Amino acid sequence: MPDTTMQRVTVLGATGSIGMSTLDVIARHPDRFEAFALTAQESVDRMFELCVRFSPRFAVMVNPAAAARLRERLHGVGGKTHVLDGADALIEVARHEEVDAVMAAIVGAAGLAPTLAAARAGKRVLLANKEALVLSGALFIDAVAASGAQLLPIDSEHNAVFQALPQDFQRNADERGIRRILLTASGGPFRERSAESLASVTPEEACAHPNWVMGRKISVDSATMMNKGLEVIEAHWLFGLPAERIDVVVHPQSVIHSMVEYADGSVLAQLGNPDMRTPIAHAMAYPDRIDAGVRSLDLFEIARLTFERPDFERFPCLALAYQALREGGAAAAVLNAANEEAVAAFLDGRLGFRGIADVISATLERAHGLSVDSLDAIIDADARARDMACTEILARSTSQ
Repeated sequence: MPDTTMQRVTVLGATGSIGMSTLDVIARHPDRFEAFALTAQESVDRMFELCVRFSPRFAVMVNPAAAARLRERLHGVGGKTHVLDGADALIEVARHEEVDAVMAAIVGAAGLAPTLAAARAGKRVLLANKEALVLSGALFIDAVAASGAQLLPIDSEHNAVFQALPQDFQRNADERGIRRILLTASGGPFRERSAESLASVTPEEACAHPNWVMGRKISVDSATMMNKGLEVIEAHWLFGLPAERIDVVVHPQSVIHSMVEYADGSVLAQLGNPDMRTPIAHAMAYPDRIDAGVRSLDLFEIARLTFERPDFERFPCLALAYQALREGGAAAAVLNAANEEAVAAFLDGRLGFRGIADVISATLERAHGLSVDSLDAIIDADARARDMACTEILARSTSQ
């Protein structure tokens, strides 16, 4: 019999694309899921609409001024939602004793602390924030093991791998006959452009993803393939395989979301239309299957599936991610911090598209001896790496 026990869900990053897709799934299954707490940075209008529709117990706005505006607007319509503000409130609603599941969908390093708090509190952690594992790695996995939390991946690629693994898989790949993981990548908007032509790429071009609707930062990460590089690091921590057994396969149709190859030569793949509600619904209802509102896959419409090797010259950020994973220590945290600063500079017009990889590479060369053995150490390493990256960005902007 399916487990239909009501789950109270905290959605970290409720106004983003993953958060909105999560709420769509919740709305389709009011007998199974309840929005307990919703969080956002400062999107007052959208959060107001969500609070009116879902009546969560709590709404968190990280920006105190935004929280004050939301509080006033909800009071005006008799809303019962309690509005909190600040980063500490994110942690509070992530580990609240009445919460069953936490959708970790805050983009970037800002999502680490509340996601780690949910893991330490033994929640079902629906991990859409790949940076949590990229930054904290062993610390995060150890917290999951110590608390008995359930960690379920939301990224379409990792969720696909999870679906293709034995149901009782526990990061013991060799014991279960797993040879390698193949993470598929669309190749982004520049898959067929020459490496030389990428110097003139604009933010608008980089944000025009051919298959997925995403935020601007993630869209740029897809265009550089850093998004896939971060996913390689995440896959290492989720599934326990080394870098040399995690391959990236460019698959422009985005129909096969990832594959697992076994020792007997079998390759299991998960297919579906490119809609994030599929992995969200899978993780929320796991081990059951529920309607996600996603249309059926029409193989006759697709007609053909193609695959290519990734071009590391065109996409040096992917190579840098593999480098950071092999280097270990704080390298992945440095990589992520430098990338966030470089992407922000590109979107602001302070750095060229090819300069993103240059800044990350230079920062990795400069940052040595940083620790990631505690949350405070990770935050410190992240801050130091950002300072180094900003110095590199400034040097490049003043030399242009």
